[in-house]
Amino acid sequence: MPDDNGGGRGIVRRIYANLGLLLGGKAAAGLISLAYMVLAARALGPADYGVLVLVHGFAMTVGGIIEFPGWHAVVRYGAQANDARDPARLVRLLRFTALVEGAGGLLAVIVAAVLAPILGARLGWSPTAIAFAGPYSLAVLASIRSTPAGYLQLAGRFDLLGAHNIVSPIVRLGGAGVVLLLGGGLHGFLVAWLAAALAEWAAMWAMGAWVARATIRGHRLIGRPGRAVAENPGIWRFMIGANADITFGELAGRIAPLIVGWVLGPAAAGLYAIAQRATVVIAQPAQILGQAAYAELARMVAAGGHGQPVRAALGRCIAIAVASALPVLAILLLFGREIAVLMGGPAFAGAAGVMGWLTASRIVLLVAPPCSAALVALGRPALSVVANMASGLGLLPLLPLLMLRLGLAGAGVQALAQALLASGLLVWFVVRESDGRAAHRLAHAG
Repeated sequence: MPDDNGGGRGIVRRIYANLGLLLGGKAAAGLISLAYMVLAARALGPADYGVLVLVHGFAMTVGGIIEFPGWHAVVRYGAQANDARDPARLVRLLRFTALVEGAGGLLAVIVAAVLAPILGARLGWSPTAIAFAGPYSLAVLASIRSTPAGYLQLAGRFDLLGAHNIVSPIVRLGGAGVVLLLGGGLHGFLVAWLAAALAEWAAMWAMGAWVARATIRGHRLIGRPGRAVAENPGIWRFMIGANADITFGELAGRIAPLIVGWVLGPAAAGLYAIAQRATVVIAQPAQILGQAAYAELARMVAAGGHGQPVRAALGRCIAIAVASALPVLAILLLFGREIAVLMGGPAFAGAAGVMGWLTASRIVLLVAPPCSAALVALGRPALSVVANMASGLGLLPLLPLLMLRLGLAGAGVQALAQALLASGLLVWFVVRESDGRAAHRLAHAG
């Protein structure tokens, strides 16, 4: 029976417990990230720091478009396998998602390596960055790790997911220190960022394999997926929908710095990156909350829970996300210029203007990750895709037009408009799909 006691209070308590484990690692990662960013920004200045951001952003954008992560499928269909007490089915599911994700990741690395030298010059990359663009394409692997991440969620090992958050920041911080001692410049920072990406990838797969070997006994993890597709009806459709949701949900945020660099140059991209980093602390609790909530919402739906329990759990998730962000909002709005200077030095003071707009957009978007998680758990990822496509791609053409008219502030105006449209659509879809009629349709699907 679904745990709907007190309008979903049981599931909310578990979500908050998971959130606490994830936030611990994320908070530590945030502090470490701030430290390495200050070192890099002050050592490189706006132009070279902008190039560093653009090179990494390009690799992540190509990876985000081409990769095919499987963590949603692992959690959703893995929960069904666990309910059926069928570990063999779970292993076949893991093999299948790992195979699909690995193929997508390999293609993404190849495409990034081919396109980087071609597009790098137009994005204002220096000869040093263009020369290193090929090897840096391996940084795409940092995002090819969702199968083990999904299994850790399914197994309830949010402590390891939280610990994983600090892997990349620690490597970046250590690398930044070495670069400063040796005077490595932009090339040195690119090497350090690449090392951090590879460490992030390797650590997650190692954690996932370790937990799987301990919890799924008597089954080899490596092998053919067998009848994974047949015994998980609708998995291809579900994965395509969930991955389209991820792609379009993150695409605008990943492309925006590249468009800033394309239209206004690397120095403007550096200022924009500082503003983004300052405001990301608002968005992270909601993003992590969506990740923590999805595993529990998927279990609730798999056990037959829909409607009011889902809405009640979601409402509490959003409330805590908003409450946690309000103090940060006040600080950023009151001391934006001082924060920009503290983070990057006097040369980055110009980031304060766009920072205010990005702060407002982050607040509006607090509802998005939990709502997207609810739609995917309800088996309607396509609706989250629609919201993200309409807001992200639909409003993306406004970005260069607004920047040509308003300068860097135009990027912030576009981000706020996108946030308002995305959040409004997601809230409307969740309310509609979690009513009694939608619950009846979902209960009789398949």
